[in-house]
Amino acid sequence: MNDLRVRPAEEADLSTLVRLRDEAARWMLARGVTGQWRPGELGEDHFRRVMERDEVWLAESSGAVVGAWELWWEDESAWGPQPPVAGYVHRLMVDRATAAPGTGRRLLEAAEARVAATGRTHARLDCLTTNTPLTAYYRAAGYEVTGHKEAKPQPGAAPKSFTLLEKRL
Repeated sequence: MNDLRVRPAEEADLSTLVRLRDEAARWMLARGVTGQWRPGELGEDHFRRVMERDEVWLAESSGAVVGAWELWWEDESAWGPQPPVAGYVHRLMVDRATAAPGTGRRLLEAAEARVAATGRTHARLDCLTTNTPLTAYYRAAGYEVTGHKEAKPQPGAAPKSFTLLEKRL
């Protein structure tokens, strides 16, 4: 996978982004990770809105899409008001059918490089507190737990707690 290429997602990529997100959600559910993502939860409109406000990146290798992620420049809902020192990585998705082992880490490194290229000094992300495998994955990538955030529950849903993680670049 030495030919990994990342590029900003475009309008034509919207259906691919939805597919990646839904497949990642199904993969998590099959492994007992509930509450993080659900198939059908986000559609093309979600990714279109993020592309207008922040960034969505797509990764390709050997002519196939292998993953994607969102990069936000603020995330007040999770982190509160912050000085502009960080980029916030969201929805890191790997296509398990086409991606080689280690692709997720390479995508995370590409996101961190993009953050650093803007002059910001930290990459931040979050995951469900109950998703201990994902927290361990990010910790192994050099992220440190900086706190937790209780999210307001949706009507009829259980409250969620998120682990906040940060890496100095």
